[in-house]
Amino acid sequence: MSADAEESRVGAKFYRIAWIFYLALAIAGLLWIGTQRGRLGIELFVDPGSWWIDLGAGVAIGAALLALWWALRRFFAAARSLEDELAALLAPLSVAEAVSLALISAVAEELFFRGALQGAIGFLPAAVLFALMHAGPGKGFRIWTLFALAGGLALGALVALRGPLGGAIVAHLMVNGVNLVRLARRAPQSAEPSELSEPAPASAASDPDDPAAHE
Repeated sequence: MSADAEESRVGAKFYRIAWIFYLALAIAGLLWIGTQRGRLGIELFVDPGSWWIDLGAGVAIGAALLALWWALRRFFAAARSLEDELAALLAPLSVAEAVSLALISAVAEELFFRGALQGAIGFLPAAVLFALMHAGPGKGFRIWTLFALAGGLALGALVALRGPLGGAIVAHLMVNGVNLVRLARRAPQSAEPSELSEPAPASAASDPDDPAAHE
């Protein structure tokens, strides 16, 4: 099996597993919210009378979180190294697959963490658990976990103040969409200059005017 075929196979497997996980998380969140509220309606996602407030707040928070991650990438090598690892994992995905993964992950995590968990245990504990879900080994994951904590606090505060999940979903979708598409479109790292084929030295090249070349 070629390297490209193996990469595509791994990417397709990752995509399926991620979709199954987030779909299960979304269903669990909806069921949990249903038991808390007794019903599920449009008000779970938006207030028809002031939807524009949620939209504006979601866009503003999403932009702020994207700016925060840009700063972390700019000043911390560990954040850039983490992105390299994630880019290698996401490289086989198409832009459409990256967007769909951003959408299902944003909706599922907001339903579960801000919709169900925050309603059950409170704003701060839900934000901490959301951050821990993004934990992993190494300095890069520690930065990502702290970033997730900042995002969880911002999105949790928005839901606590406004009620509907729509604004938080918009912000979450912005962050995931921009970053997943950017990483999926990143070209594979090329070989180092020292590893590239170098032209043969001039002395080794065949010169038709050099009598030695015909001996």
